Amino acid sequence: MGFDKEASSSSQALRLPLPREDTPLLGKPRPLSSQPKTFANVFIAIVGAGVLGLPYAFKRTGWLMSLLMLFSVAALTYHCMMLLVITRRKLESAHGFSKIASFGDLGFTVCGSIGRIVVDIMMVLSQAGFCVSYLIFIGNTVANLFNSGSDRTVGAYLSSKIWGISAKSFCIWGSLPFQLGLNSIKTLTHLAPLSIFADVVDLGAMGVVMIDDVSIIWKNGVEVQAFGGLSVFFYGLGVAVYAFEGVGMVLHLESETKDKSKFGKILAIAMAFIALMYGGFGLLGYLAFGGNTRDIITANMGKGLISTLVQLGLCINLFFTFPLMMHPVYEIVERRLSGGRYCIWLRWLLVLLVSLIALLVPNFGDFLSLVGSSVCCGLGFVLPALFHLLVCKEEMSWKGWSVDMGIIVLGLVLGVSGTWYALVEIFSTKV
Repeated sequence: MGFDKEASSSSQALRLPLPREDTPLLGKPRPLSSQPKTFANVFIAIVGAGVLGLPYAFKRTGWLMSLLMLFSVAALTYHCMMLLVITRRKLESAHGFSKIASFGDLGFTVCGSIGRIVVDIMMVLSQAGFCVSYLIFIGNTVANLFNSGSDRTVGAYLSSKIWGISAKSFCIWGSLPFQLGLNSIKTLTHLAPLSIFADVVDLGAMGVVMIDDVSIIWKNGVEVQAFGGLSVFFYGLGVAVYAFEGVGMVLHLESETKDKSKFGKILAIAMAFIALMYGGFGLLGYLAFGGNTRDIITANMGKGLISTLVQLGLCINLFFTFPLMMHPVYEIVERRLSGGRYCIWLRWLLVLLVSLIALLVPNFGDFLSLVGSSVCCGLGFVLPALFHLLVCKEEMSWKGWSVDMGIIVLGLVLGVSGTWYALVEIFSTKV
């Protein structure tokens, strides 16, 4: 839908079939979900490759500080997700809006065209950021597998050469033609099952890594620290926010739940389960390798067949998840620049841009922190609290108003500070 059409009344616009950021990730509208299926959908929407960077975050920030941050971010993310659900219910019941399908729709309803523009920009940056991290993971993992020598340092595997160029660059450039082909597909319905495959492989990889961690801890424990100091606080926070990012899907997940009165309870249980899983994975990885923990924990595994299969499996599933995660970006960009029409050159340009950024960023963990601190803080904390405050302020007590304002201020402070810290870390890294 064009920008001029969005300027019409909110109620009229929201009755039209607006493009939705979340549709490609879960495919066509499905029958209403039971409670177990809703739990599974929440799990799929949140858990991703970011979990593999958690042990490194534990190394940087300390195991106790990391656990406290993970559980705090999980609780705050849950609260902000429910703020979005409450805000939509309020608008649909009290103001008569017939369909608020996505985060962008809600932004348009509350703040008009500027609200949709802000949400669109943050959705583009976050989704593209996820895809950049995928390419960094794939490139660094292949470089690690290619380096079969005795030198297992980060500098060694990043400097491995294939045909005169770094193994990481070779892998990213080599995958570019295939990604251009995959991302040229107009509809990703046939690729949607791969998102489930990706989570199955993630869980399998996590299980293998945790078993490996336990065996290493049993044989020879290493010295670890509980607190890494305030200087790395924002780094750890950014990684934690990234790991729980899924707020863009919550409205769609709630709308397809059969018993909506129990959605909050299901979401709380799912978030608690994911937080415990994240905490256990990060803690075991750090306890196993201590100061030698790599930015991608699979790089700490040996060169055996199981380790190689786990790493290659993760690379393959992220390779095919890439177009699924980029599709919301295409919908937004095509709506803005080509009137909502399919545009292959725009898609190819975006894939090339994401690939170039991945080539320039050396460290997987630092990039997780950057994306988590910047756009994920805005999407996950600032906007949900702001929209809730604007819609419900007349009936809120001073306590509720203070909580929303506190979340907005906290999100802005953490976002700005964390982004600055992550950028300093990235540009100070020597490849």
